[in-house]
Amino acid sequence: MTSSLRTPFPAPARLGLLAGTLGLAALLSGCGQEAGGTAGVPSGASPHQGGGPQGAGPREVRAPEPRLVFTHSGGVGVLDAATLEPIGGAELEGYNRLSPAGDGRHILVATGDAFRVFDSGVWTERHGDHGHSYAAEPQLTGRAFEASKPGHVVRHAGKTVLFNDGSGTVEAFKSDGLGAALESGLPATSTYTAPDAHHGVAVELADGSLLVTVGDEEARSGVAMLGAAPDGQARAEIIRSEECPGVHGEAVAGEETVAFGCEDGMLIYKDGKFSKVSSPDPYGRMGNQAGSPASPVLLADYKVDKDAVLERPTRISLVNTDSGKLKLVDLGTSYSFRSLGRGPAGEALVLGTDGALHVVNPLTGAVTAHIPVVPAWQEPEVWQDPRPTLFVQGAMAYVSDPAARKIHAVDLKTGRVVRSGELEHVPDELTGVTG
Repeated sequence: MTSSLRTPFPAPARLGLLAGTLGLAALLSGCGQEAGGTAGVPSGASPHQGGGPQGAGPREVRAPEPRLVFTHSGGVGVLDAATLEPIGGAELEGYNRLSPAGDGRHILVATGDAFRVFDSGVWTERHGDHGHSYAAEPQLTGRAFEASKPGHVVRHAGKTVLFNDGSGTVEAFKSDGLGAALESGLPATSTYTAPDAHHGVAVELADGSLLVTVGDEEARSGVAMLGAAPDGQARAEIIRSEECPGVHGEAVAGEETVAFGCEDGMLIYKDGKFSKVSSPDPYGRMGNQAGSPASPVLLADYKVDKDAVLERPTRISLVNTDSGKLKLVDLGTSYSFRSLGRGPAGEALVLGTDGALHVVNPLTGAVTAHIPVVPAWQEPEVWQDPRPTLFVQGAMAYVSDPAARKIHAVDLKTGRVVRSGELEHVPDELTGVTG
């Protein structure tokens, strides 16, 4: 599971923010069923569903074509992940944040008042023992989940969960059902509203139960586990822990061990119980985390200065969810909240301000490689300002270089920068889709 920034409140309404009247492109393919199109922007539709992104129309390709998506001051840009060549994008004012929707195709763009759905333009349809892959022009779909203050997006166990910090509302939907639903609107959601609005996060587990942060606008204290229910608001609280002051962010280790960052350690939910891994310092914050299905160890940042306007830590934390042990590793260089990632074998990855990608064995804490990628940089004092950012997809790590307007691709198997692409705009947030 992964998350992208922000909390629970009253059920958000669904917006049909139609960007304009877009025509449906009727396409036939070699196999599959055809469904009739309906009014609205059909960017979730496959060629067999009578719709696709605006433009020349989808074309079938030999294999999935992953793409990268990044924000810049004027909107959203899209690159071919293999070549780093620009493909398209969309104009969008304001400060925007990106989260994969969980279906390998769409991106949720957190704007000032909604999670807007962006179609990256690549997808694969599974037909028995084979699949058909397609590529089309990327675009904003015109669909959006209304949110007064859009926050974290979490993908886990086939569900995508949105948190509205402004009202405390949590909405969950089936990740793979988004595309088909977009043809006529938005997917059906299960909605829960927390007692108080706050900057929070929620995770729906495989059995339908919900982990949701506890707090209000003044403070956040822990996490509650709510049972599954057909009506999301009817969920009953099963267990809670308020041993996590300043709770922020989440990550999953292995199959379904869920951890939340605290100002004094990490709160872990495993096998129906909460446990706490405490920091060795009175204030030892682990507010940003990265998990891996291939490892029981969680990677997190580690900050010790509660009063700092901007702390530039050099230590990272490795929390073993099997043993309950914490290991702190000093990298000898600072990093930012956009510097953490995990490799295909569960290796911990940290992009340092020395310009190198540091590869760390999560079990031992040994730094196994330093891969130079960008020139040395300094974390900006304003957290919204662009800075080198790490995004990992499969065995490839992508690093943005805002100062040079470039994106670099690092092959984690060889430990080398294998490709660099020049950009028209200064890149900010960076994510991607598998296609």
